[in-house]
Order: sequence, then structure tokens, then C-alpha cells
Amino acid sequence: MNAKITTFLNSGLLEKYLLGETTSAETEMVESYISKYPEVQNTYNTLQYNLEVVAKSNAVEAPKSILNNILDELDEETPVIKLNAQRKYKKWYKFSVAASVAALLFAGTSYIFYNQNQKLSEENQVVVDEIFDLRGDIAKNNQMLDNVMRQLLKLNNPETEKYIITGNERAKDLKTVAYINPKEKTSMIDVVSLPKLPEEQCYQIWAELQGKMVSLGILSEADRKLRNIPYMEDALALSITIEPKGGNTVASVKNSVAQISLQ
Repeated sequence: MNAKITTFLNSGLLEKYLLGETTSAETEMVESYISKYPEVQNTYNTLQYNLEVVAKSNAVEAPKSILNNILDELDEETPVIKLNAQRKYKKWYKFSVAASVAALLFAGTSYIFYNQNQKLSEENQVVVDEIFDLRGDIAKNNQMLDNVMRQLLKLNNPETEKYIITGNERAKDLKTVAYINPKEKTSMIDVVSLPKLPEEQCYQIWAELQGKMVSLGILSEADRKLRNIPYMEDALALSITIEPKGGNTVASVKNSVAQISLQ
């Protein structure tokens, strides 16, 4: 592999391209490299697979809907009071009645506008709350995208080794994938499928270390996502056993359902 290809693969542009974060110029460069160099094509295919593994472990909650209309116009007719003027009334009395009617109309109109302003204020507050919720959702999505990028980089690291752990006769449908990077001293596991157990039992993963079994945590079908597990220096193997609910401090070797050598 020549230096030009190595520099390109280490630039992170392939990861950005997969996540849709490249500029038009960067997109053109990435697609040019993919079409010209088989090494880049193979790395791209590997990245796509790893992205599928990472993506399934990150749930994206849809953001709350935004109000479509802030204010609906109110079609309310202004009440009209009909006056049957009588010639025998004096002018000053007529003026008094007109003034009273005008005052009533003004009060009624003011009340209508007050109600409209109150409704508008309430709806504006709802919109403000929706905007704050949306900003929170955007921040969460950005954080999740950053986590996806970090996990993808870990999976694509040349130093990361992949181990597929399948179940024995006691758990034929069991399948997990472990990703271990001895250089960065990191370990991750992806729970693909776990056969159902009685409520009083659980699956527990262990690292075999110089004749000693060290617990790396409990595996759950309800927690199917790529997650970190403790890294064990010089671990010889990984094992999965059936233990009492809540886990055990000592591995039940007789209840082992899966094992894989790391050497």
C-alpha cells in the first residue's frame, strides 16, 4: 500500500463520507479513491459493515412535532344592539344612550382582543417550549452522532481484532461478537442473539486469566447494542456461562454455553 493511500485512509474522510459530513469537494475525492484503488474499496466495504453494527446499537428518538399554526383567526361577530329611536326622546337622552352603547361596544371589543392576546401568548409559549425541546433533541442527536463516529473509528482500527462467539449445544442460537484492541487496551461486545432463559437465570461473560475466571459483566437480550466491557491484559479466552439472576462471583464452568480462545 503506497503512502498516498495510507495517508488518505488515516485522514478520516471515509468515515465522514459514510456519515454524510463531507463537503462536495471531499465527496468527489472519496468517490474517486474508492473507484481507483481496491484497498480503499475494501476499507469502505468494511466501514459500511461496521457502521451497520454501530447504528443498530443507537436508537434515535424522533423529535417532537412543531406546531403548524401559531394563531387561528377568530371569526366572531361583534354583537350589535339595535335601537329604535323615538322622536319624543330628547337629544341629550339619545346622546346618553349612544354613549352607553359605544362604551359597551368598546368594552366588548377590548375583551375580545384581550382573549386573543392571551391565546396568542399561550401559543407563543408552547412554540418556545417546542423550540427548546427541539434544541435539546438536536444536541442529543449530535452527541449520538459523535459516539457513532468514535465507535466506528474503534471498529475500523487495524489493531482491533474481531471474535465471533457462538453457543454450544445448550445454547445453539447464542451469538455475540467481541472487538478487542490490545494496543489501546479496549474491549467491546455486540450481543447479536441470546436464547431466552428462565427469570431466575442470566448469561454472564468471563475472561480466562492464568487459570482464573474474571467477570466482564452480564449479557441481556434486552440490551442488544455495542457496549464496552472491561479489558483484561493477557486474557487467554472468553467464556459465557449461565448464572443465577444478578450474576455470580465465581464462574459456573459446568454451565458454560460458549467459549473462544484469544491466543
